[in-house]
Amino acid sequence: MWNIIFTVCAVLAVICLWIMIYDGNRFVVREHVFTDSRIRRDFRAVVLADLHNKRYGKENERLLEAIRRQKPDMILVAGDMLNARPGETLDIALHLMGELAKDYPVYYGNGNHEQRMELYPGTYKDMAERYAEGLHRIGITPLVNVHVRLADYGITIYGAQIDREYYGRFTAFPMAEEYMQSLLGRVDKSSYSILLAHNPEYFPQYAAWGADLTLAGHNHGGMVRIPFMGKGVASPKIRFFPKYDGGRFEENGKVMLVSRGLGMHTIPVRLFNPGELLVLDFKSGRGERGNESLS
Repeated sequence: MWNIIFTVCAVLAVICLWIMIYDGNRFVVREHVFTDSRIRRDFRAVVLADLHNKRYGKENERLLEAIRRQKPDMILVAGDMLNARPGETLDIALHLMGELAKDYPVYYGNGNHEQRMELYPGTYKDMAERYAEGLHRIGITPLVNVHVRLADYGITIYGAQIDREYYGRFTAFPMAEEYMQSLLGRVDKSSYSILLAHNPEYFPQYAAWGADLTLAGHNHGGMVRIPFMGKGVASPKIRFFPKYDGGRFEENGKVMLVSRGLGMHTIPVRLFNPGELLVLDFKSGRGERGNESLS
């Protein structure tokens, strides 16, 4: 009896290990469609999040090919393209951003890894400065609590970099009602607002501030997803079954998409949870506001 149990457990362990290796080296494309009367002309955006220095093929050619195949009008980055680890390379993220910037405008929102390098120069030396200089040479300026209005499209893109205390582990630091406005001012309600906010935990505050669409990441889809249930098991903040693990969420008519990310760090695990490339189609619709569908 025990031999049978041991054999079954060993087979299951091998299967899970194979799936973990497989899922850790692939990504899927998921498409979303948004229609709003304030959008002046149709456009397509590709969303990247949580690459963490992952390479899909040499020089990320598989990822670049997949992005180019979508023929986007712009690239939206929801943070953590690299790892904040002393001595770690910046070249992978900079090369990818450089290749994308040759063909598309790139709107870059920082994640907690980009932010951490800035906050702790004693630990990370000049990594933040070198990364900023590299992005500048490419022609990318991260949106750190600023916004860009794209009048031709009828949209405004905001980049929120919330304080480090909001990334604490185990417990959630409360966010004051007026905090988002103190960072970004009042939202422009005459245009469709897209908020790049890496940490999805504060979606109710983002929605209350007025973001029509929030794009986030950070939780890596929960790292391990339970088959059939589709629920992520753990977040980087060491919380089990995080509410905002990945996918679409809605709050008072506002929408958040949480990317499951493209890479891994610290605990390099992806099980039943491949990387994710988001493709968003924005369409102008008469009399429609906030209508959203998935394909």
